[in-house]
Amino acid sequence: MLKLSKRLQKIADYVTIGNRVADIGSDHAMLPVYLLQSNVAPSAIAGELNRGPYEAAKKQGADAGLTARLTVRQGDGLSVLQPGEAETVTIAGMGGSLMSDILEAGYSTGKLEGVTELVLQPNVGEEVVRRWLLKHHWFLKAESIVEEDGKIYEILHAVRIQDAELLNSKLYHARILNLGLDDDAWFGVQLQMGPYLLREPKPVLVKKWHHELNKLDRICAHLATSELQESALKREQFLAEMNVIKEVLQCLQTDKPLSS
Repeated sequence: MLKLSKRLQKIADYVTIGNRVADIGSDHAMLPVYLLQSNVAPSAIAGELNRGPYEAAKKQGADAGLTARLTVRQGDGLSVLQPGEAETVTIAGMGGSLMSDILEAGYSTGKLEGVTELVLQPNVGEEVVRRWLLKHHWFLKAESIVEEDGKIYEILHAVRIQDAELLNSKLYHARILNLGLDDDAWFGVQLQMGPYLLREPKPVLVKKWHHELNKLDRICAHLATSELQESALKREQFLAEMNVIKEVLQCLQTDKPLSS
């Protein structure tokens, strides 16, 4: 059986057994091949935009003897999927803005019809993806954060269920940390840092946000050299954001999250 990286294994672990899967931007079809080999999925679709990865995905499926259960298609995002062909869609290894654009295009063209589960791994811009899920009433069921080869990844597991709006409201508005933030600011923190990740903070989460603080600090230092008013305003915004992140990290490292 194909052995997955830690990142892809975590994505695979979220896929509901028995669901047909569409993997968008399939990276040599490694994830769908694994899901088929382990009998998690009865069938799978691998979508690739460019010819090279498309051919590599076809070869991976053929080498594994899975051509009867794995369909490899070349196309942009969810355009490779027909309505009702899959219950689970997985998208990994791209920025959150691009991922949200793919989901939005799929939503507007009916490609997500019949899809009840999304497993998403944005490389950056996780907040953008969480906002998209909220906007379209997908319940964020779980999140994970993993470190592999010096990179940190977040994996989001969302489901389409009847009470998604109510459950999301409870999730994002529960006060789990003793922070002096108003409701809007607290909501923004959870979108940015992850409601489940804040509930069960791991050292890798703290590590990620210390890295982000270092990046913001460098940006602020650069902005401080500019005489433009716009740069000064930007620097103030970044400094305010840094103060919130520092407060959250201090709370995570000194206090246990409150029960929700």
